[in-house]
Amino acid sequence: MTRLAISPLLQLMSPITNLSSSSGIHPSSYVSAFQNVLDEELTTNNAASFDSQPSESLFLHPEAASPYFQTHHTESFAQTSSVTNQADKHSNQNEVASLIESAGNKYGVDPRLIHAVIKQESGFDPNAKSHAGAMGLMQLMPGTARYLNVEDPYNPSQNIEGGTRYLKDMLERFNGDTSLALAAYNAGPGNVDRFNGIPPFKETQNYVPAVMNTYQSLI
Repeated sequence: MTRLAISPLLQLMSPITNLSSSSGIHPSSYVSAFQNVLDEELTTNNAASFDSQPSESLFLHPEAASPYFQTHHTESFAQTSSVTNQADKHSNQNEVASLIESAGNKYGVDPRLIHAVIKQESGFDPNAKSHAGAMGLMQLMPGTARYLNVEDPYNPSQNIEGGTRYLKDMLERFNGDTSLALAAYNAGPGNVDRFNGIPPFKETQNYVPAVMNTYQSLI
C-alpha cells in the first residue's frame, strides 16, 4: 500500500494551530484545511492503485469505498444462495421419496420401480415436458392424465399418484411381467399386444432395459 506523506500535513497544521490559539480562529477552519490536504495526498498517492476511481475522501464519502468491498459481499451472497439451493433440493428429494413410498404402498407397486421410472422419464424434474406433450415426474400424456383424473400433472403428488396407478394397471394387465408393463407404460398396451411383446420401437427398446437396470441396482 502507498504510504501517505505526513510532513506537508504537519507543516500546514503547525502555523494554523498556533494562529488559531492566538487569534481565536475556530478550529473548524484548520480542520477543513487539513481535510483538503489529506484529500490531495490521497488522490496523488493512490491514483494508480485505485484504478482511476473518484478522488473523494473515503472518510467524508464512505460510498467511494464501496467498490473495494463489493467482491466480498457478492461472494458471501453467492455462498449463502448455494447453501439455500442445496437445502431446497434436499427437501424436494425427501418430499418426492415420501410420495413414492406412499403411492407404492397404496397400489402395491415396489417404490424402487417407481423411482426407476421417474429417473428415466424426467430425471426427477417435476416441470419436465417432452416434445410429445408428456408432463411431470412420470411423464403423463394429456389423455392418460384425464383418464387418471390428474388435474395438475406438474403437481408431484398428483403426478406420482396417477403414474403409479397406471403402472399398476399395466403390471396387472401383463400378469406381473415388469418388462412388458414398462413397455406398455412407454409405448402403450395396444402396441405390446400387437407385437406380442416389447414393440420394435427404438425408444421402447432402449427404455425398458434402462429402467430395469436402475431398478435392479436399487434391489
